[in-house]
Amino acid sequence: MILVTGATGNVGRELVRQLAAQDAEVRILVRDPARAAALPARAERVVADLDDPATLTPAFAGVDRLFLLTPGIGTEQTARAIAAARAAGVSRIVHLSSFNVLGDPMPAMGRWHHEREEAIRASGIPATILRPGGFMTNAFDWLPTIHEEGFILDPAGPGRFAPIDPADIAAVAALALTEDGHQGQEYVLTGEETFTVTEQARILAEAIGRPLEVREVATPQEVVRARFPHGAPPALAEAIIEGFTLMRADTTGFRTDTVRRLLGRAPGTFADWCARNTAAFTAR
Repeated sequence: MILVTGATGNVGRELVRQLAAQDAEVRILVRDPARAAALPARAERVVADLDDPATLTPAFAGVDRLFLLTPGIGTEQTARAIAAARAAGVSRIVHLSSFNVLGDPMPAMGRWHHEREEAIRASGIPATILRPGGFMTNAFDWLPTIHEEGFILDPAGPGRFAPIDPADIAAVAALALTEDGHQGQEYVLTGEETFTVTEQARILAEAIGRPLEVREVATPQEVVRARFPHGAPPALAEAIIEGFTLMRADTTGFRTDTVRRLLGRAPGTFADWCARNTAAFTAR
């Protein structure tokens, strides 16, 4: 039995679909079953909350392998999941971390993920760590300004990055959950194409058939306000600003060939991702 946390998120829902297609025994941990309505019916649902330890014992019962994704900041949810996994006798964890742990000096986003990685290593449960770069689905953050006024805010300027399709992250996670030989490994995952935000905007504009203006922001704080109109926790806001500053400074674009090496194929392209998701950008 494979338990998937974060099953309704960008990576989790792709992972559940891929595991179900392989006829794997899958259980998804959800707080709101309605949000999982579109996921494969053969995936078992269990209502639980990583913030409520009392709900985790039945959720983890009989589980052999765990896909662990804990969002936001802090390590409390990770600690609770590890405790439940140890009590249930889980034999393998595949953990979604971040390539930010590779920073030197390590940024705030990286430090949070590093602490989670360390907690998993200390648990004694064999684990595979996935460290993806930026997701292609981060383009959904542009939806409000695209729908309202047809523009995209660009906090990165000349910075380049190699976004990865969450479906490719899920494919690597499925491999690590269902095949042997990945325990103890740390996989850094990116796409193979590097872009500036302006270049991404051109590809998206072609896919949706309408022009998109790119506005370089005066300060990264403007992007934080756009993403969190009701305000973000100060620590998270500072980490986002730090991340955009680092992105702006990388004019080469960090990338790896790990997806190709593990899956035996090229990772998905941003153009293909845009073509699959045009409805989100054209609907009002």
